[in-house]
Amino acid sequence: METSKALNRAELPDGLAAIKVVAFDCDGVMFNSEKANQAYYNQILNHFNLPEMTPEQFAYAHMHTVDESLAHLFNAPQTLAAAQQYRRQIKYLPFVKYMEIEPHLKALLTRLKPRYKIAIATNRTDTMPRVLAEHGLEGLFDLVVTALDVTHPKPHPEQLHKIRDFFGIAPENLLYIGDSEVDAAAAADAGITLIAYGNRSLKAAFHIDNLGEVENLLKL
Repeated sequence: METSKALNRAELPDGLAAIKVVAFDCDGVMFNSEKANQAYYNQILNHFNLPEMTPEQFAYAHMHTVDESLAHLFNAPQTLAAAQQYRRQIKYLPFVKYMEIEPHLKALLTRLKPRYKIAIATNRTDTMPRVLAEHGLEGLFDLVVTALDVTHPKPHPEQLHKIRDFFGIAPENLLYIGDSEVDAAAAADAGITLIAYGNRSLKAAFHIDNLGEVENLLKL
């Protein structure tokens, strides 16, 4: 068994042979959460008789924390405070059902588990436990780092530093799969290898269009 593992590692592409931990972004990688996020933020905007998000506003909200997104959507401090109060009332949980799990995710996690530690680095906040529970993913990750676990969310590299420090590994031992500019910036600042998911415009070591391709890259 060890000989087989060693052989596979020797055959891996440059930048992947040293990997010990594979980390995932959530929205846009593990899940297609566009419908959920649109419904969530539009309900808040509609409550205050404001128009639904523009494509530019949605692109921002899809990558950033809920606090950053609401600040982007509500400019006036008084209105922002009211929006924050309303979002705490409605919560995000009713919108989790609109999230669509990436078809290859569970199979990939199963194949990764014997050889790698698995983590999440996401700008989601208190919704992450429910998201994992709703989709049968509880217990499959060795570490989950959300925006609540750090002082600075992505694009700051603190989440990736936290994963690195938790497992006691070097930057070259960590692989991150992300889909956005904030993911690419965090990975670059952390000095770790990035696989860009569904976004060919990102500067990354590898580009994929579905998670099944990770199995091929890592020769699982």
